Amino acid sequence: MSKIAAIIGRVLIGLLFVVSGITKLMSIGATATMLGSYGLPPSFAVPVGLFELVGGLCLAGGFAVRLVAVLLAVFTAGTILFAHNRFVDPAQAAQALKNLAIIGGLALAFAHSQMWGHYYTLRTSRRSESAALEAERRAHEAELRAARAEATVEAVRTTTPAGTHYVDTNHDGIPDTTLRGDGVRRRNRWFDW
Repeated sequence: MSKIAAIIGRVLIGLLFVVSGITKLMSIGATATMLGSYGLPPSFAVPVGLFELVGGLCLAGGFAVRLVAVLLAVFTAGTILFAHNRFVDPAQAAQALKNLAIIGGLALAFAHSQMWGHYYTLRTSRRSESAALEAERRAHEAELRAARAEATVEAVRTTTPAGTHYVDTNHDGIPDTTLRGDGVRRRNRWFDW
């Protein structure tokens, strides 16, 4: 949900710059006069209009958001310094505050883009780590299955047949295997304690 809200905010802020750039490019003479009144060269009219238009389109389209957000924030701060620097005039103060709000929105667009960039990088690295761990887990399980199968085969091979008893006939401490009915005397065990 926060990604959708960030995209909507980024598009709306980009729209401000697109409309402003188109307005400046549609009336280049008025833009040149306005820039001259602020003490800037009138020849900046076309570059300023193009910068606002292209920057707004890039911001709204999500292209190089971090770079564009920084450039537009510096540009907007420059408009406060050069155009809206008479803070005693309520109209100029309102324009300066509006531009500060736009800079805040651009900072949020930068931060959100930065956060999602890190998120995607982290997610990609975690996927590769997860795949490696999964492969390691599968190899370990295959080794366990092989060891269990080997132990089962060994247990079947060493299991004595039914009816085989271990008796120490020569009293050397090692039980000798004898089958029933082989002539060895055995005591019946009545209690198994």
